[in-house]
Amino acid sequence: MLDAFTYADTYGPARIIYIYEPRIALKGVLVIDNVAVGPAIGGLRMAPDVNVGECFRLARAMTLKNAAAGLAHGGGKSVLYGDPKMPARDKECLIRAMACALRDCQDYIFGPDMGTDETCMGWIRDEIGRAVGLPESLGGIPLDKIGATGWGVRHAVEVAAPVAGFELSGARVVVQGFGAVGQHAARFLSGTGAVLVGAADSRGTLYDPQGIDVGALMDLKNLGKSVVDYPKGQKLDRDAVIELECEVWIPAARPDVINEANVDRLRTRLVAQGANIPVTAAAEKTLHERGVLCLPDFIANAGGVICGALEYHGGWKGLVFDVVAEKVRANTEQMLRRVRQEGRLPRDIAVDMALSVLRKAMATRRWSIY
Repeated sequence: MLDAFTYADTYGPARIIYIYEPRIALKGVLVIDNVAVGPAIGGLRMAPDVNVGECFRLARAMTLKNAAAGLAHGGGKSVLYGDPKMPARDKECLIRAMACALRDCQDYIFGPDMGTDETCMGWIRDEIGRAVGLPESLGGIPLDKIGATGWGVRHAVEVAAPVAGFELSGARVVVQGFGAVGQHAARFLSGTGAVLVGAADSRGTLYDPQGIDVGALMDLKNLGKSVVDYPKGQKLDRDAVIELECEVWIPAARPDVINEANVDRLRTRLVAQGANIPVTAAAEKTLHERGVLCLPDFIANAGGVICGALEYHGGWKGLVFDVVAEKVRANTEQMLRRVRQEGRLPRDIAVDMALSVLRKAMATRRWSIY
């Protein structure tokens, strides 16, 4: 049996809460990791195969992400067991019930994540008044619609490309997980002259070394279709995306998609983590030893939570792009400068940067992580 303190260390988690309502088959978990800096912001993830361990790792990633970005927020995450493609009425019922179950957790602020969106945040706001990533009609800054996370990934890649030894103009880009983050990352990178040559979703992989029309592919996805419905290019199986040769490979889907079993199949010069925890620690070490630059998730994909924090504090939508670009570029530059000086893994440097901020906040608290 899993011990309640399996994940406990110096930095958290402060609380792990299980949510269960058998009448509507509601099963969920909330992990509030560390709120020394302020109330936690973290997305609600919905999938059939989420689990407590994944939820904790995602919550810790949010703690590091928020600290590194200099936000007045700690880290947390919630997961809801279920198929996000279930009928809308059933999904709304589950999400509203999840929010109600957590109505007294004032130190956790919901945000959108995989399987949830601004409409879901609107339901939560209606139930408990505490969510970010809201629809514009509710005064929100819809981070998925404007592509805040993808915008941050674009700037992290632009800073890192010279360090990885290539020009961004003409660079080949492959996106694993062509959802909200992957689509916008591809869109913004194409604006720099980079070329999307591969994209994958749950139904397969699209590959065209001559280049893929990002706008046309996004239109297909918005119609509910797959990347393999694109009229041109080669159609391959879902896992073939790992082997596509490119300069920039962006994992923008589930955790641990690059691991010890498949890392040697990756043929790229730069990995920019658009998803949270998409590369295992062992795989990151292998990439580093091979000379492949791997940008950690909480540095590269911080744009979404920066956008959420701006919204929560009443920030104007027009500020988002400038603030995200400034923070992501500064953190990427600082991390890569220290990598060159110290020769350590980018993630180790990035964790040091985040924990330095976190420890200072914790030192002001009577009870450390609260």
